[in-house]
This record gives sequence, C-alpha cells and structure tokens, in this order.
Amino acid sequence: MTESALSGLRVVDFSRALAGPFCTQMLGDMGADVVKVEARETGDDSRGWGPPFMGEESVYFFAMNRNKRSITLDLKKGKEIARRLLAGADVVVENFSPGTMARLGLGYADVSAYNPAVVYCSISGYGQDGPDSQLPGYDMTAQGAGGLMSVTGNDRPTRVGVSIADITAGMFAAYSVVTALYHRRLTGQGQYVETSLLAGMVALLTHHASAYLNTGKVAGLQGNTHSTIAPYETFRTSDGFINIGVANERLWQRFCEVMAMPELLGDERFGTNGDRVRHRAELADIIGRRFERHSTAELLAKLREVAIPADAIKNVAEVFADPQVQHLGLRLGMEHATCGHIEVAGMPYRLSETPSTVRMAPPVLGQHTDEVLRELGYEQSDVDGFRAMDVI
Repeated sequence: MTESALSGLRVVDFSRALAGPFCTQMLGDMGADVVKVEARETGDDSRGWGPPFMGEESVYFFAMNRNKRSITLDLKKGKEIARRLLAGADVVVENFSPGTMARLGLGYADVSAYNPAVVYCSISGYGQDGPDSQLPGYDMTAQGAGGLMSVTGNDRPTRVGVSIADITAGMFAAYSVVTALYHRRLTGQGQYVETSLLAGMVALLTHHASAYLNTGKVAGLQGNTHSTIAPYETFRTSDGFINIGVANERLWQRFCEVMAMPELLGDERFGTNGDRVRHRAELADIIGRRFERHSTAELLAKLREVAIPADAIKNVAEVFADPQVQHLGLRLGMEHATCGHIEVAGMPYRLSETPSTVRMAPPVLGQHTDEVLRELGYEQSDVDGFRAMDVI
C-alpha cells in the first residue's frame, strides 16, 4: 500500500480533552507518528469522562486518540526529556492556557531556537492574546460566545449536540498545520500557528455573519429552518420526522408535482424562493398537513423518485446500521491493549494515492513511554531512574 501523506513526520502532542486531540488524530490518520505526552497519574482529562467505560477505559477517549503513542511525563521535572523530544519534532500541538508552555520553557520561542523548522500549533479558548485570552474556554461557552447558540434552537438558545466548537478548532488547527508544513517544504522554514474555539465559532456563522456585516440584519433562532431557503426544514410525518431541502425553482416545481400540490405553483405567495421565505409559516402549514398523511418511508420514496433532497432523521444506532455509512467505511474496528475489540467512527475522507490508515488503537496511559524514551537515546537504566524519581 502507498504510504500515507504524512508518514515520517513526528508530532509531539501536549494537548488533552477534545480540540487538540482531534487535530492530532487527523494528523495521525494521515500517517504521522503522534507521541501523546500525558500527565503522570491522570493522563488526558478525557480518560476520566464517563460513563460509559469499557473496563477502566473511557470510550469518550477512544473517539479522538487512535494512531497515537502515549508517554507520561511530568513537564516540570522532565524538561530535559521534553526538550529532547521537541528537538526532533516536525509538529508540536498544545492547548494549555496561553502562556503556560512559555513559562515551562517549552513555548514556540524556546523550541524554535533549537528546532527552527518546527511547526508549533497552539489551540485555546479565546486566542493567545487580547482582553479575553486568559479566560478558561470550553465548548459550550465558546458556542455561546461565538454566536452559534444564538441561531440554534426553537424557543431558547441551544447547544449543538456534539462538541462542535472543539471539533471545529481541531479541524482548523490540522488544516493550518498541514498548510504550514507545505510552506516548510518550499522554504525550510517552520512557523507558529494558532487558532481558538471562539475563532472557529465566528467562522461558522458564515452567511449570518455576512448578513449582519453587510446589511445590519441580526439572525435569531433558526430552529430547523434555513434563513434564506424555503421549504428547507423538518416536517412531521405519520410515524416520525423528515428533512427536505427544496433549494431552487426546478426542485420546487418537481416537489409540487410529486406531492400532488400543483395549486402551490400558481400561488403568488410562493412564486419565487424569496416569496416562499417571506411566507414560510403559511407554506410550512400547508406542507405539514400533507406530510402528516404519509409515513417517512412513503415520503422518501416519492421525493427521491424525482431527486428532491430528503432523508430521515436517524439516531446513532440507525446511522451505523445504514448500508451507505458502512460502505463508506465510517465504522472502524481495532484491537485495544486492554479492552479487546473496540469500534469508533471512521475517517470522513478518502484519498486515492495517500490513504488514511488505522495503525494503532487508542493507547492506555503511558503505554509507549519506555519505547519512545529509548528512541530518544536513553538507556533502560535511565528510564528506570526517571520512573523512580516520578518524572515519568
């Protein structure tokens, strides 16, 4: 098999919880050797997040820590080990509070002095500088501070049901790191990269941001509708719910025909998409009464016959039982050191020439400490001494 695109690169990962680990998992999936540096006794915060657990292992931790090797290290006692590790790093990722790594002597200025080619990435809640930079940041606070919750929900601001601020920050970080690596390939020069949960949330405002910045319109709660397209929303059926998206005039005509509602085509309230958005409530009432006569499966069959975008709202079990999800390889199995067979969600992309790979299950705490230290040139007697002194 062709090597993955990032094979041969060493990523030193000081991050924990979700944003940083999601970034480094993406890099690991593409072939990078990710060395996850964890606190001696507790490890990554997410190792304690549950239930559910499998044995003593958090299944939350499984979700963003495959393709990594774990070492434990006290960063205050083991600075020399950290420096030796960083000297050979292509990429460093950390998500401590801004300034923490610099105070430890492990910040970008320190590392780049002896490893000028390093790509050093910091992820924070509110950014590395500015009036709010020292505020603690978690996914939920970022969803609120960045405006996402102000447009999510029906009768009150609602958190997105996954940690989208963390995940977005992780993805933007991985994108920035790979971009910096491309620049390094051209110039030989490393650089400092930073992103934040807040910045990611503001970026996700997209058309809502554009509407405000250019017209002064402040979006409110969107519910399950689209601010500029109708009908584009969730409707109740006789046995559940269905999502539809009728985003242009061709689809609108086909929709009215297949649902046997030709009278809507001549209704001036619904003549254009702009008209339909302005009269969304009346249109939704008409469509809703028609949809409630049919089951979800009946409606999907009708709508898909004429290529109207529509699908059921599936729970997590239904998602992973879906043949298309399985065909795309979005359910990954692997063998864990203590839990045996485990499964996680798969990679949402496929590259023809440099495929992503699953090489290692999420590690148990410190699973690779001895192995990595020996790679750094330490003798086993040194490793035993570090352990005796509570360095590792």
